[in-house]
Amino acid sequence: MAENVDHRVIAIIAEQAVLEVEDVKMDSTLEDLGIDSLGLVESIFAIEEEFDISVPFNANDPKASEFDISSVRSIIAAVKGLLAEQKG
Repeated sequence: MAENVDHRVIAIIAEQAVLEVEDVKMDSTLEDLGIDSLGLVESIFAIEEEFDISVPFNANDPKASEFDISSVRSIIAAVKGLLAEQKG
């Protein structure tokens, strides 16, 4: 399942960045990938829809959010954490 989550999150980010999946590296930041604030919000919505989760994200102050968006790796880890919480 972990690989599946990784792949699905990377696919969402790649789509928002208009890149090939292979171009999205785990250590890439959203800025590195050319994703602006609107693309970030769209990525968050797509992640919520894909995984049926609620992401604790404040679009007005992304750095103050509990959801770590510092890299692709951190986004994947945060999604996995939310999925684990959801399972209880």
